[in-house]
Amino acid sequence: MDDKIKTTAELAESDALPRLREVHADPDHRCPEPINAPATQKSPAQWAYERMILYIQNFEKQLDNAHEVAMGFAGGDAGVLRIEGMGYYDPDIVTFYGSDASGAKTQLVQHVSQLSVLLRALPKEVDQAEPNRIGFRLAKALEEGDDTG
Repeated sequence: MDDKIKTTAELAESDALPRLREVHADPDHRCPEPINAPATQKSPAQWAYERMILYIQNFEKQLDNAHEVAMGFAGGDAGVLRIEGMGYYDPDIVTFYGSDASGAKTQLVQHVSQLSVLLRALPKEVDQAEPNRIGFRLAKALEEGDDTG
């Protein structure tokens, strides 16, 4: 805990710094170093991130053991992303990590004003015993206040 008394300018500066939060299905995934700064209000990115967690978790509750969540891209012919991680970078960027239909690593970086996500059920990977439930992992990290992913 930081017991140092801060000036008004130091408090205002630290609150203006962007924060980063990411959680991934792969426990070995390393996120960029977060910029830890207190905030009095949630940014649009954090609001979008937290709400997407709720949508993903709710969607996963409706899936059987043979399927897991993926997302489709609105507009264009970009295909589908199997969601393996999600994050935000304040004040206005939301990121989705995963793989496409061919298995290639994929990342979507999107401004919150353009956020439009289609959740889809895809068959789980053949070599997996259980489907990947990223929504529950994201929600657990959010409840625990784990900002390091």
